[in-house]
Amino acid sequence: MKIAVSGKGGAGKTTISGTIARALARSGTPVIAVDADVNPMLGISLGLGMDGTERLAGIRQELSASDHDKHEHTIEGLVERFGVDAPDGVRVVVASRVDMPDHGCLCCGVSADRLLRELEGMDRTVLGDLEAGVGVLTRMEAGSLDMVLVVANPTPKSIEVARRAVLTAVARESRVLVIANRIASDEDLEAIRAVLGEHDMVVVPEDPVIARADAEGLAPIDLDDTAPGVRAIVQLSERLVAQPA
Repeated sequence: MKIAVSGKGGAGKTTISGTIARALARSGTPVIAVDADVNPMLGISLGLGMDGTERLAGIRQELSASDHDKHEHTIEGLVERFGVDAPDGVRVVVASRVDMPDHGCLCCGVSADRLLRELEGMDRTVLGDLEAGVGVLTRMEAGSLDMVLVVANPTPKSIEVARRAVLTAVARESRVLVIANRIASDEDLEAIRAVLGEHDMVVVPEDPVIARADAEGLAPIDLDDTAPGVRAIVQLSERLVAQPA
């Protein structure tokens, strides 16, 4: 199964991506987590810490200084050689932005959409934490993503970006699940439902544990996996496991 997480910057998609990946792995589902954000921070939400996350992002930059015969030419080889094992066995790899998306050498840079598109047949669930907005989604081919999780906060800007992401995902024949995130009141939820209520929705409540994890550079699932917001995301992962591929 191939899942992408989309939304406005700051909506919480990276925290949700990391928590889902860890929860899926704990349930016995092998996971490849793709950090497709231009500011790669998924490693923190996966539990690698700041130093480990910076090291992960730097691996790809080292390629530009290496000899051509040391480069990697397959997606499988790229994940094996340049990916890192996060807690619970999640394999995480950082996608690299490139000016020439059809560059012949994969390890010189592979765009997020290409990496997500070509990660097939590896007997793992692929979960991509996308860059803010809908850029990567617009470049995905129809049917290349099984599901798009669209994260929305109860603010006008976040809801509008979520609306665009939903339209883009539907146009590309992907199933859509809206995640109403940081919900502190009935009014918060109603603001999101007023625009996106026709779509299947999961509610993640405002949670001080998640806020503390973000502030301290920790994975929420390591800080307290029984906290209400964390538990809601874990339950979402259980639902994804039950989804047909």
